[in-house]
Amino acid sequence: MKATTTTMARLLMFVAAWMLATQGLTAEAQTSTVYFTREISPESLVKIYHALGVKATGRVAVKISTGEGGNNHYLKPTLIRNLVDEVGGTIVECCTAYGGTRQDVASHWRTIHEHGFDSIFAVDIMDEYDQMRIPVQDHTHLHYDIVGGHLANYDCMINLAHFKGHAMGGYGGVLKNASIGVASTAGKAYIHSAGYTDQLPDAWQHIDDQDGFLESMAAAAQAVHNYMGGRVIYINVMNNLSVDCDCDGHPASPELQDMGIMASLDPVALDWACVEMVFNHQAQPGDDNRPLIERINSRHGTHTIDWAEKIGLGTKRYQLVNIDQ
Repeated sequence: MKATTTTMARLLMFVAAWMLATQGLTAEAQTSTVYFTREISPESLVKIYHALGVKATGRVAVKISTGEGGNNHYLKPTLIRNLVDEVGGTIVECCTAYGGTRQDVASHWRTIHEHGFDSIFAVDIMDEYDQMRIPVQDHTHLHYDIVGGHLANYDCMINLAHFKGHAMGGYGGVLKNASIGVASTAGKAYIHSAGYTDQLPDAWQHIDDQDGFLESMAAAAQAVHNYMGGRVIYINVMNNLSVDCDCDGHPASPELQDMGIMASLDPVALDWACVEMVFNHQAQPGDDNRPLIERINSRHGTHTIDWAEKIGLGTKRYQLVNIDQ
């Protein structure tokens, strides 16, 4: 990636701040900081971004899911607008690996337009024209990661994920948003098949290795983090907590009430803090965490977090800082 002297200086400052905030995530006894707010609003997204103490500078990619057609649970443009404007960011996406409204570029652009993103933001489908391979640190299943070619155009990333359930991964948070989310269609096939193939539809015939899939997601998330030189800010918005993902055109209605927003420079600590908040919630009528817990457990979903910690992407040890207090 090319950058001016000023941009490089800003990036070095980002890395220095990130290192100070995380202080060696792979150390066994290290604790990462996760920030939390109950309020889910455009203002609170900006507030929690500032709480992290680092600035997204240069060419900023804001990775979200623009949502499958028919789905109404995705993060709305009105919710994220203040944050995207704050950093001068570009919304980035990649095409999917299943039949739907985002698998091919033309359909994906229609969905982006129908959901109101391109009328407010600059939007980039990163694999619209090409894809590229980036190195993986963990070669248990993958030899490389295959991502949208436009990833090379950005200096840093805000990984802005909608935390909720997922039919295959158990849950979806920043680790999924970095791995499956940044992968091209071929990259998604490669991750889902745990490195067996990057070809569709053949990949869907080789998805019997569930733990291999989850471990591949962790490896791919680490690959993106490393490719960006660690210049990634991670945010999970815990609203519309369905057992189904934004990639589902007909998701189940949420049975668990909205919980808030969490943010960290450590994706492992962040996803784990969100999972623990769901698991530790006291169920009551109209606010039931049990369906989401069952979805996560039935897919062995927390194994993604465990593996990400094992390969050195972050730590499950965290300190929760409530910025509302």
